[in-house]
Amino acid sequence: MRHHLSFDCEGAALAATLDDAPGTTGLLIVSGGNEIRSGAHRGMAMLAMRIAAAGHPVFRFDRRGVGDSEGENGGFEASGPDIAAAIAAFRGAAPHVARIAAFGNCDAASALLLHRPAGLDALLLANPWTYEAGGDEQAGDEPALPPAAAIRARYLSRLKDPGSLLRLLKGEIDLAKLWRGLASLGRRKAPAAPDSLAARLDAALASLPCPATILLAAGDRTAQAFLENCRPGAVAVERLESASHSFAGADADWLAARILARLG
Repeated sequence: MRHHLSFDCEGAALAATLDDAPGTTGLLIVSGGNEIRSGAHRGMAMLAMRIAAAGHPVFRFDRRGVGDSEGENGGFEASGPDIAAAIAAFRGAAPHVARIAAFGNCDAASALLLHRPAGLDALLLANPWTYEAGGDEQAGDEPALPPAAAIRARYLSRLKDPGSLLRLLKGEIDLAKLWRGLASLGRRKAPAAPDSLAARLDAALASLPCPATILLAAGDRTAQAFLENCRPGAVAVERLESASHSFAGADADWLAARILARLG
């Protein structure tokens, strides 16, 4: 059964939803970007229903300044207090829960890494966000230049396509744009600054307080950028051959299966 509730975070009332279930291991879902707790195309609401049907309570919430919650939206880097307050509210609303795993996609995954809130027993981190600035991938924006892995994959697929070669011979392909793309592959990547988001995520990955699993949609630019910018080290990484950033459609089955496997 789904319950709607609210809890306090530094004087602001935050809206939340609990999908109740009898299990003692629960799932906290942290929303990415400026998405409300239901997620893209209600994806997180459907995921919560699915996990709860398998016996695990699920808690979702809108951080400050997003959706039905009060307060000012400070972005994912300021969401540490929101996540900590949500963990406490989850335990208060479902006192039978002994263990909590947290799931976040995109900058929600990065927020969980950066803040490493106490009270979590496992982390499930999907397509962590590593870009310093620019568009919100979940809102449909894209960084100015795709990661090198995305450029390589694009040109490899074109080289295998007879139609692309024919268009090249006919002069239908912008050679200047093609050259810019190929030239970008030869540029040496500058090392990340010590205070960059990627460097901070690397440091967090090296000192995790609980077990973690990284879930990547291999064709997603954000996932590709994460692999270029960060070093997962000993953290388990699982890949899905998909470009769906939010694990839409049939990809939702893969995501739910991976989450359930970690909840036990």
